[in-house]
Amino acid sequence: MIRILLAEDMHMVRGALVALLRLEPDIQVVAEAATGNEIVPMALEHEPDVAVIDVELPGVDGLTAAAELRRRLPRCRVLIVTGFARPANVRKAFAGRASGFMLKDAPPDQLADAIRKVAAGERVVDPQLAVAALEAAESPLKPRELEVLRRFSDGEDVEQIAEALFLSAGTVRNHLTAIVATLHARNRLHAVRIAQGAGWL
Repeated sequence: MIRILLAEDMHMVRGALVALLRLEPDIQVVAEAATGNEIVPMALEHEPDVAVIDVELPGVDGLTAAAELRRRLPRCRVLIVTGFARPANVRKAFAGRASGFMLKDAPPDQLADAIRKVAAGERVVDPQLAVAALEAAESPLKPRELEVLRRFSDGEDVEQIAEALFLSAGTVRNHLTAIVATLHARNRLHAVRIAQGAGWL
């Protein structure tokens, strides 16, 4: 029996996935998480074989939680699911030692099949995501610049970004100015669109 931890913040989606997985004779959902913060504590308590984790979660995001889970409970394999085909997320997931990455709109039987493959030690990547990740150009931005731009794209203002990253507001503004120049963007919002379109955010 493959023991599963399922992390998904939308209750209806999580309920539907649990119901579908319960139809599989060799899969058992032993824990359900609605936030990223719950993943590691629940995994340490229930010791699942596979954690199925959504990228977009309240609190700690799914990719960060997945990397921490692999560090704290290495034998638990991770299958990332997402509604967004962003190449940067694929790269980040595998950098965090995830075993699989697939889109949420895949047919239910593909999810069960992916869980079985991941549990058996195989790597699973949605073909559409794999092609997008391979075709995506490397970001010309520095890691700190990417973090600043990511937070700006999430709606944080200069002061919030500065506080979160332990920087001065002036340094954050300098980073944003450098980002706009590097990407040959018209303004900060245009820089966000360029970076998202290229799969860097």
